[in-house]
Amino acid sequence: MDENKSDQASTEDGSTGGGQPEAAALQAEIDKWKALSRKNEDRFKQASTELEGFRQSQMTDTEKAIEAAKVEARNAVLSEVGNKLINAELRAASSAAGVALPGAEYLNLNSFVGEDGSPDAARIAAFVSSLPKSGSGSYAQNLGLGRQGGPTAGQLTREDLARMSPREINEARAAGKCDALLRGEG
Repeated sequence: MDENKSDQASTEDGSTGGGQPEAAALQAEIDKWKALSRKNEDRFKQASTELEGFRQSQMTDTEKAIEAAKVEARNAVLSEVGNKLINAELRAASSAAGVALPGAEYLNLNSFVGEDGSPDAARIAAFVSSLPKSGSGSYAQNLGLGRQGGPTAGQLTREDLARMSPREINEARAAGKCDALLRGEG
């Protein structure tokens, strides 16, 4: 009997009627938790900033000098290796996307550096996706630029032509199966 009451209550407020109210309720719940999560992230960032400020105020001059030296060394190393890392990331992303990169002299690699000095994957992905797609990657064969394949791969011989009708010979010539003979190789 309790089940009937709960069914009636749920249909009266429309929460299980056609799926629309359920979806709206679920979306409202998701939005509520997202907002709470963002609020907690902001609180954490603020607390971390305050803690770091407190630590900085409690440091001696020697400790401050050591920290400054660490930061300077890290930045120096990242500046040396950063361009190589960014270049490698760009090449990897462009080859995965099937696009050609412009020349290195046209790229400002510093624009792909993140706040921490490492390559910013989001900026690299956005740049690579903005590049035009290159051709299909396959090239037309038999352009008359010399041999294409083996010396007589797929080519007809004079004996083959002797057994063929004029129509078959014309079709074979149009298909490029007589090219070796026309060049005097057969």
